[in-house]
Amino acid sequence: MKTREDILQMIEEEDVEFIRLQFVDAFGNLKNIAVTPGQLDRAINNEYSVYGSALFDEQYVYEEELYLHPDLDSFVILPWRPQQGKVGKFICDICKEDGILLELSPRTILKKILKKGQELGYTSMVDAECEFFLFHTDENGIPTIVTHERAGYMDVGPVDLGENARRDMVLNLEEMGFEIESSHHEKAPAQHEIDFRQGEGLKTADALTTFKFAVRSIAKRFGLYATFMPKPKTDVAGSGMHLNFSLYKDGKNVFDNRQDAKYFIGGIMKHAGELCAITNPIVNSYKRILSGFEAPGEINWSTKGENALVKLKRTFGETKVELRFPDPSANPYLALAVCLAAGLQGIMEKIDPDAILADGEGAKKLPENLKDAVEILNESTFMREILGDEFVDIYVTVKRKEWKEYMLQVCDWEVDRYLIKM
Repeated sequence: MKTREDILQMIEEEDVEFIRLQFVDAFGNLKNIAVTPGQLDRAINNEYSVYGSALFDEQYVYEEELYLHPDLDSFVILPWRPQQGKVGKFICDICKEDGILLELSPRTILKKILKKGQELGYTSMVDAECEFFLFHTDENGIPTIVTHERAGYMDVGPVDLGENARRDMVLNLEEMGFEIESSHHEKAPAQHEIDFRQGEGLKTADALTTFKFAVRSIAKRFGLYATFMPKPKTDVAGSGMHLNFSLYKDGKNVFDNRQDAKYFIGGIMKHAGELCAITNPIVNSYKRILSGFEAPGEINWSTKGENALVKLKRTFGETKVELRFPDPSANPYLALAVCLAAGLQGIMEKIDPDAILADGEGAKKLPENLKDAVEILNESTFMREILGDEFVDIYVTVKRKEWKEYMLQVCDWEVDRYLIKM
């Protein structure tokens, strides 16, 4: 654990001139306040506040003033910034004025679920396989969906035009303390994947937040724009954020007992439709789910193949449950929280995934659009217990507005299909 003295020493030795106090809003957007080292005591003493609306991307008015509590152990220096006048950052909890963690904060919600798991004797370990696209920007620096490459799955340079950028991302991430397991070109042109070593649940959510920030920042140095939009182009594969869970009890991976792993899977499958508004939280998420390209749309599980919603596998000697339906637009804290809660319920209630498959006729499917997913969330007692009624009510209000805005737009497909015929 880092101490105040450790951080002060790092700041002095590394010539750090700015410190970012970062937090994630309800929708996974990274926010921050920047301070100088002279204000470090104020920051560590939790004296910096933000307007409550910042937690909801200003899409919902929340009038209470909130305070940033830096997690000292999260402090890291950003290696891609100038060597003189470096920049460091904390990830912060969001608290009320009295210092109590705000229940509406995604990081608090994840902490609550992790604590519940610990009370049951479980330590959760998670690693993520996060996909993204690297596109060109226009002459004004505005992101596009243009790429000049035609590389495919695991191709190498010179066909893989993003190879140098991806290598720089890996080296910078390792300098920040990430243990990168692998990186490669993905199936679609300009699509990439970087996988990092598993960590305890909260550290993995923090790492995903930092990962996306780092990838975007380093891509910009190469004149590219990194996007975690799930389905930016119609006729190619979309991007997933596969989450690999392991549970440990008394130092042993409980998933080595195949039956416990199946119960965890049963909990995920039982609540899959309810999870989607969090794990696949934007309109575009459902373009990925519906389009195929190995993106799962049916509620099932497997030990083989790439189309299953959930996969039981063994990697590097570790038995893991892989969730293949979440996408990288999800808020990492909320996605881990709701998926872990569903899996834990599966173990506690001994939910058999094969019984779910056998119950009723026809394959059960995920919601086909954001509207359906949000309405399922709104009616879910299970999700309200995890997220809290107030959070769900706010989240549903904002997402209903997002869906309505989408439905009011006239897209190119409609013009092409109907303009001449109607």
